[in-house]
Amino acid sequence: MSKSREITKEVERLREKLRHHEYLYHVADDPEISDAAYDRLMNQLKKLEAENPKLVTADSPTQRIGGAPREGFQTVVHRTPMVSLDNAFSFEELANFDRRVRQATGREKIEYTTEHKFDGLSMSLLYENGLLVRGVTRGDGRTGEDVTPNVKTIRSIPLNLEAGRLKKAGLTGNLEVRGEGIMTRKSFERLNEQQDAVGGKRYANARNAAAGAVRVLDPSITASRRLDFFAYYLLVDGRAPKKRHSDNLEALSDLRFKVSEDWELCESIEAVEKYINKWESKREKLPFEIDGIVVKVNEIALQNEVGFTSKAPRWAIAYKYPAHQETTLVREILVSVGRTGVLTPFAVFEPVQIGGVTVVKSTLHNMDEVERLGIHAGDTVLVERAGEVIPHVLKVVKHGSEEKPFKMPDKCPVCGMHVHHVEGEIAYRCVNVSCPVRRRESFLHFAGRHAMNIDGLGEKIVDQLLEKNVVKDFADLYKLDLERLANLDRMAEKSAQNLIDEIAASRKNSLARLIYAIGMPFVGERTAQLLAEHFGSMDKLAAASAEKLMEVGEVGPKVAEGVLEFFSESANRKLIEHLRAAGVNMKEERAAPISAKFAGKTFVFTGTLANRTREEAEALVAAHGGKAGGSVSKKTSYVVVGSDAGSKLEKAKSLGVPVVDETQFEKLVSAK
Repeated sequence: MSKSREITKEVERLREKLRHHEYLYHVADDPEISDAAYDRLMNQLKKLEAENPKLVTADSPTQRIGGAPREGFQTVVHRTPMVSLDNAFSFEELANFDRRVRQATGREKIEYTTEHKFDGLSMSLLYENGLLVRGVTRGDGRTGEDVTPNVKTIRSIPLNLEAGRLKKAGLTGNLEVRGEGIMTRKSFERLNEQQDAVGGKRYANARNAAAGAVRVLDPSITASRRLDFFAYYLLVDGRAPKKRHSDNLEALSDLRFKVSEDWELCESIEAVEKYINKWESKREKLPFEIDGIVVKVNEIALQNEVGFTSKAPRWAIAYKYPAHQETTLVREILVSVGRTGVLTPFAVFEPVQIGGVTVVKSTLHNMDEVERLGIHAGDTVLVERAGEVIPHVLKVVKHGSEEKPFKMPDKCPVCGMHVHHVEGEIAYRCVNVSCPVRRRESFLHFAGRHAMNIDGLGEKIVDQLLEKNVVKDFADLYKLDLERLANLDRMAEKSAQNLIDEIAASRKNSLARLIYAIGMPFVGERTAQLLAEHFGSMDKLAAASAEKLMEVGEVGPKVAEGVLEFFSESANRKLIEHLRAAGVNMKEERAAPISAKFAGKTFVFTGTLANRTREEAEALVAAHGGKAGGSVSKKTSYVVVGSDAGSKLEKAKSLGVPVVDETQFEKLVSAK
């Protein structure tokens, strides 16, 4: 295998692993690996993509902000994206961050604010005329979940802001306050004591307990968890209102939000390092969990000048403290089977306390990792944890008396069918499409919010439908009748009718949703959308060759292979025909552009627009046949400048690219 192909396969392997863990972390609230382990995977992928820029794709985990919103709540689009932060794990990486900021601004020294990196759930609070009107989770950074009733039960969140305090702070307009919903150590201990008293399941850590408390449908549960909220970011009409971030923190405190008292101003990166060292030795004495320190450029104008990558601000970084580590004994190595049929080995430990959490197991990911570690049942291993339920095995410290090598089973541990493994591939798969584990998870995936969006088709209903052999494939869902559903446990006639209506409505979903829902290997939401837009119908997609598939932007050999593999199976082709017979939409409806007035033109936006978000402005350009660019070149048609415009304005002037303000841009849009 060529070196370039090896790199491509490694990049694709890392992306698959990261997407899997993003789902478990952000959607299922059931993570398998630690923050430190996830960060290592992400850094491996970032390094490979930096060295091989042609391999970067728009749907790579390095290009996205996070995971997707969970089912059960109405989703809300953030007016300004809630971006994540890049991480630093050493002072050398921190110094590199400082160097990049100084080079971008031309300053010899930069003033930074340093704050605790809370270990909780990021949220956005929206205030209109001083009243709290909405609380939204971060979600995937662009859309979050509306959890307003739950947020209102958190006593450290003001339900209204006093007019006098707003006036004194010089704040007018609609306010957005961002911060972290957390559970203190004391509240977490009290929660587990209550669970013990009623014979309930203990919670593994405060972060997951807090996230779960915010994302439940019953606000009384949120109230019972006694959550806290620390504010750390302020926007007024989408913009930072003060000239310095530290001023915004003080304004939040003046408005009676809970703001950490431990933030500091640092006049240099050396002062930042001292702050980090100070809190590393003191953090266990804090009443809440932190896993690092957030470092931000203090001057807002400099923040705007430095700007953002597609995923994170260039003016801020999170320094992560080293993870907790302990040694323990591996009792046995077992195997689990996932939705796609992939077999995953995991280690079962002698229970060990790591950072206040009892750890009993950890994924070993795949056979390559098992062989790299040289791990066997009976070995003593070093494990680490950084706020997660299941940690990562770092290395074998001591081999046991019997070094019996672990081998993947020849038969699926769930259905007993033959396990398939292609030479050169990492994955071992159960290829039985009727394997109970695969079938259950596939139905849940098919019904998910970002797939066919069948509200009400949850785990309990799917389990009963499968146990009673009512459905064998997705198409059988469209044959369900009221009588059959109403006879299921906990399913009243009204609920049954609602579910039937939801299933019926899903027939009209887009082709992109269907492609994602049926579970083609390596095809996520973004790729499904690209395939639907390119081919326009399921028939054309099914007939496409590898070459035709790879003509689609961002589709590489592995995705093409996954699509071909899916349609090569006669059972899958029959499934598509069954869905077609059930009336499920098989074509992509393409919206006609409003006009072609911007055809062939590229617009680049810089600074903050007063009347639209940048995303809205870019969508408007696309609707009129144009293209939104991320950087200025001689081919740029217009640079649109808002307030606090950055270096793109200077580059436009040097290249002679036409520069227009927001008013002039609106005139271009409305011109006939």
